[in-house]
Amino acid sequence: MVSRKALLDPDARKAPDRSTSYQVARRAGVSPSAVSRCFRPGGVIAPETRRRVEAAALELDYQPNAFASGLITRRTNLVAVIISNLTNLYYPEVLAALTSCLDQRGMRVLLFALEDDSDVDAALDQVWRCRVDGAICTARLSAAQVRLFARQNVPLILYNRTGEDAPVTSVRCDSIDGENILVDRLLAAGHRRFGIISGPDDSFVGRQRVDAAMTRLAASGVTPRLVTGNFDHPSGAVGLRSLLREGECPEVIICANDLMAIGAIDAARHEYNLELPRDLSIVGFDGVGPARWTSYSLTTVSQPVTRMTDAAVTMLMDRIAVPGMLPETRTFSGQLIEGRSAKLGMSR
Repeated sequence: MVSRKALLDPDARKAPDRSTSYQVARRAGVSPSAVSRCFRPGGVIAPETRRRVEAAALELDYQPNAFASGLITRRTNLVAVIISNLTNLYYPEVLAALTSCLDQRGMRVLLFALEDDSDVDAALDQVWRCRVDGAICTARLSAAQVRLFARQNVPLILYNRTGEDAPVTSVRCDSIDGENILVDRLLAAGHRRFGIISGPDDSFVGRQRVDAAMTRLAASGVTPRLVTGNFDHPSGAVGLRSLLREGECPEVIICANDLMAIGAIDAARHEYNLELPRDLSIVGFDGVGPARWTSYSLTTVSQPVTRMTDAAVTMLMDRIAVPGMLPETRTFSGQLIEGRSAKLGMSR
């Protein structure tokens, strides 16, 4: 029950003042800077001093004020993560890995999820306002947008793409090499009739994968039939219907990502009663979790998400600590996952 004094006296209803770092320092018998180091990620402090500070903080119910710390260090400990097409199962896995890796570095993620790459400008306006310490971006950026990051003194890492028109630090999977390995194993199995379901026309990664597959097939005298997808489950099914309806039925369907491959598998089984890989082989690219489910067992190229996200965060933290570092690109090889959705021959 609220007391009569609390009802009549507004000051009596105020929340109690929060404990300060100075009060914790006095209680622990240390300097305020020792308290700051204790709660700062990577702060160096003697074990006995840390124990006393943490005990005092617990007694006083003290919580560090991130905003106040930012005013002192001129850092917000915020990283903008700009991701387009979260319906692609690969990117939620990347986001989870980035969040975990940044959390270990004492950083927090400010997520900007884009419906389309054309929404980048509006997202960037918010990025500048939030005074982030750095950014990791999977969306396509123009040279002018890349230069904006330098002008705002915000280190930028491109994830799974490279700067097409301007030098920028990036981390990526070697899509061309991964697709070449996949196509070579399919050709070695004797397949000659190929269909391809591409990603959206404006997708840099999807374009790389499809171009690599078509170039490798052309070198073997094979001309695949191509339909356009949207990196989602429905477009995988639509693409399969189109390839089966028009012309000679393909022996293999190469999908530019796993989610479209899963959509194609569902349509092949439930609409055409096809058995994989006896009647048709279907392959993808990315290595998302559902691709490994027993019901799909998709043959795909798995991207090393943990290694790629760790590299992206490391490069970003380096550039936050030392502004002006030159751009660099780190490239990682994918791993062929031999599932039961396709017939593969021996590697050459």
